[in-house]
Amino acid sequence: MSPLSRIATREYRVGVIGLGYVGLPLAVELAKAGFPVVGFDVDAQKVSELNAGRSYIPDVPTADLAQVVKNGKFHATTDMAGLADMDAIDIAVPTPLRKTKDPDMSYVVQAVEDVKAHLKKGQMVCLESTTYPGTTDELVKPMLEETGLKAGQDFYLVFSPERVDPANPQYLTKDIPKVVGGIDKASTDLACALYGQVVTQTVPVSSTVVAEMAKLLENTFRSVNIGMVNELALMCHRMGIDVWEVIDAAKTKPFGFMPFYPGPGLGGHCIPIDPFYLSWKAKQSGFEARFIELAGQVNASMPEYVVTRVADALNSVKKAVNGSRIHVYGVAYKKNVGDMRESPALDVIEHLKKRGAIVTYSDPHVPTFRLEHHGEVHGHMEAISEADALAAKPDCVVITTDHDTFDYDALVAKAALIVDSRNALKAYQGAHINRL
Repeated sequence: MSPLSRIATREYRVGVIGLGYVGLPLAVELAKAGFPVVGFDVDAQKVSELNAGRSYIPDVPTADLAQVVKNGKFHATTDMAGLADMDAIDIAVPTPLRKTKDPDMSYVVQAVEDVKAHLKKGQMVCLESTTYPGTTDELVKPMLEETGLKAGQDFYLVFSPERVDPANPQYLTKDIPKVVGGIDKASTDLACALYGQVVTQTVPVSSTVVAEMAKLLENTFRSVNIGMVNELALMCHRMGIDVWEVIDAAKTKPFGFMPFYPGPGLGGHCIPIDPFYLSWKAKQSGFEARFIELAGQVNASMPEYVVTRVADALNSVKKAVNGSRIHVYGVAYKKNVGDMRESPALDVIEHLKKRGAIVTYSDPHVPTFRLEHHGEVHGHMEAISEADALAAKPDCVVITTDHDTFDYDALVAKAALIVDSRNALKAYQGAHINRL
């Protein structure tokens, strides 16, 4: 039976390597569509939770996971030998940056090594991890062809970038058009046939490189525009202009303008990282991405700028940062999630501590977290309730993540000083409120 026929009859077996914010939603959607799916992960605790039908990803309801586990369409394992039984293998592992801002491909390399050890004729291998243009052709393909099997002849090879937006109820995995670029037309067509069963639209492109670059364009677009508006915020503060009012006025134009908003810095796995992937690859070609790198520098400077604004606020009441009790509202990288990857709040906390502040935090989505610097753990922090925090009368409160569940009425009423880096207090007035 042909692969297309097996997809149509839901006999096509799919393995997903990496069961995080990208891999697990995709695996569950495929299982809900009737495909037999196996999730592969090195974390035994995650595997145990999933096989018990318990989801740790907010975008994957536990009820949905429990149902596909119960009906036998999904199970998880740490045993990579099971890859040999799959018809398609989807790689969705992290692609972080090294300290030197160049790509850390170790997770992808390990996943491809696992695939290579069990690769067989007729399988489709798809990389979803965001990476630099050329990864599929220059790294993945040669590794897999060390088996003696040839891509495009003995197995299918595809790049199809993840485009998830955690905690966005409007756009879940199934709702987001899926870009698909194979090393040949047969690979592209087969991937589109599979993904077309679970997403509203597939977008085939001519090559893996186009698909890789498209993903980087999406996130570099956001990074550059956020960098511009962050710089505008600094400029407006110097000029005594309310940047938030400026943006609200500009966005009334019905064409030619898209609003972006300043903040304490960029967070999440993609936007703070992807532009550096693109810049790094450009340098390999002898091209300097000056515009992109400048935006990255502006965005990276924002946590320290927030701390400067805290210092200014404290100075206004004749206090120093050193020795002041400062409470942080929100440490996740965006509102209403518990994801802390690259969260700017962590840099804000680190800068405050370096200046001698006594820092506490509240976050309903993050009860505790480790303090790390360049990958080295040097302690941990535990959340306290908003009520307890305000009862302790901190010298200053900093809003770094604007969760909807925060009691902003109580905050404005009880806090002596507030630095709001998210415009969470837009509806409030008061001399003690300092907006970015």
